[in-house]
Amino acid sequence: MPAPASASTSASAHRITIVDCDHEAFAEEQQAADAAGIELVKAQATTEDEVIAAAQGADAILVQYAPITARVLDALPDLKAVGRYGVGVDTVDLEAATARGVPVCNVPDYSIEDVSDHAIALAMTLVRGTAQLDRQVRAGRYGLETIKPLHRVCEQTFGVVGLGRIGRATATKARALGFTVVGSDPMLEVGSTSDDGTPVLAFEDLLERSDVLSLHVPLTDATHHLIGADALARMKHGAMLVNTCRGGVVDTGALLAALPAGRPRSAALDVFETEPIPAGSPLLEEENLVLTPHASWYSEESEAELKSRIAAAMVAAVRGERPPHVVNPDALAADDASHAKLTRCGSPR
Repeated sequence: MPAPASASTSASAHRITIVDCDHEAFAEEQQAADAAGIELVKAQATTEDEVIAAAQGADAILVQYAPITARVLDALPDLKAVGRYGVGVDTVDLEAATARGVPVCNVPDYSIEDVSDHAIALAMTLVRGTAQLDRQVRAGRYGLETIKPLHRVCEQTFGVVGLGRIGRATATKARALGFTVVGSDPMLEVGSTSDDGTPVLAFEDLLERSDVLSLHVPLTDATHHLIGADALARMKHGAMLVNTCRGGVVDTGALLAALPAGRPRSAALDVFETEPIPAGSPLLEEENLVLTPHASWYSEESEAELKSRIAAAMVAAVRGERPPHVVNPDALAADDASHAKLTRCGSPR
C-alpha cells in the first residue's frame, strides 16, 4: 500500500488518520482538523495490516469499511477514539474496543430523510413495476403482462421491520402515500403503537400481513439472515421486499430461491452481503430484483453533515473532551487507565 499522504502541511503533536473512505473530497474533515491544529492524514486501507501501517501515531481514526479488530487495536495502543462514517459500526469490534477503553463514535441520525426517501422510492418502484417497464420499453416491447397484477397503494399494507429513527420516518412517508402501515420492533411491546403512530405487531404477524416489507434494523448476531428461508416462506404470495439497512440481514441465497415461488414476488436491494456485487452474481441476472449501489444514505446535504459531524467527534476526542454518539459508552469507564487515554493529550487548544 502506498504510504499515507498527509492532507495537512502544518506540524502538529496530534493526528487524525482517515484509514479508508471512498468520498471524493475531504474539505469538512480538513476544516475541523485545521481549526483545532490537528494533523489530518488520508490513506486507503483494506486489510488489518494496512490499517495498522496507516494509523501508526494517530490519536484517532476515521473508518468507512476497513476492519477495526482486536489485532488492529492492540497495534495502536495510543488510539483515543474510532469514528465510523455512517450509522452502522459492524466493521468495528466493539467488544475489543470497549475492553481497551477506546470509544467508537458514529453519526446515527445524519441520513434519516435520505434513507427513508430511498426506501419509499424503491417500494414504489416495485409497487408500480417501473424498473421492469423501463427495461421492457428499452428492449422494444410494449405491454403490461410482465408486471401484472398491480394493486392500488391504498389497498396494500406496508410493513416496517425496525421502528428506529429511519424506520419511523419511512412509516410516516408510506402512510402519507396511502398505505396501511404496521411495524415490528423487539424494543416495543406487541399491541402498542410507536411514537409515529404505527401499530406494533409480532414479527411473524408482520411477515404474513405485509404487501411491502421494508427493513430498517442494524446488522447484529440477532439480525443476521433475519430474512431467511423461514421468514420468506411466511410472506404473502406476491409480496415485495425492500432492504436499505444492511446486506447481511437478508440471506441472498434464500431470496434467490424464493423469488420464483412468489414469496416475495420482487425485491429492491440497496445493500448486499458482498459489496460491490461480484461480477457474475446471480443477483445481476434476476429480472424481479431492483438493485442500487448502497446509495440510500446519499444526498449532498447528508454527505456534508456526515463528514463534518464525525470529524468534529474525533477532534473532541483528541482534545480530551467526551465525543458525541459513543456507541460503546462503557469504553469511557472501562478502567482508570483506559479512560485516561481520552485526556492524555493535555488541555484543549
